Amino acid sequence: VQLQASGGGSVQDGGSLRLSCAAPGHIFSNYVMAWFREAAGKEREFVGRIGLRGSTYYADSVKGRFTISRENAKNTVHLQLNNLRPEDTAVYFCAAGGEFGLMEVTSTYHYWGQGTQVTVSS
Repeated sequence: VQLQASGGGSVQDGGSLRLSCAAPGHIFSNYVMAWFREAAGKEREFVGRIGLRGSTYYADSVKGRFTISRENAKNTVHLQLNNLRPEDTAVYFCAAGGEFGLMEVTSTYHYWGQGTQVTVSS
């Protein structure tokens, strides 16, 4: 595991969390960084990604509530989760890689973090 995710936890409906993902410099500087999530009994799904120059793209389900940012000095990507809902409950994974036109496809990512649990209660 070359990516280290942190920041998960339990919050109530409407709450906020901030996840972080630290990467080695050679990965952070050369790859798109993305977040995925996997709810119990469901397939891993794309949440959002940030390009090398900071451009972002989000899944419709989180658009307007989640924000991805890069902290270049620390080789770290953050995922700010606001207005959380119970359906956001999942293990969240950071990833590096991706291919143009296939950014939502898990198999195009070369590096993965260990996952961090986010639980939202109603």
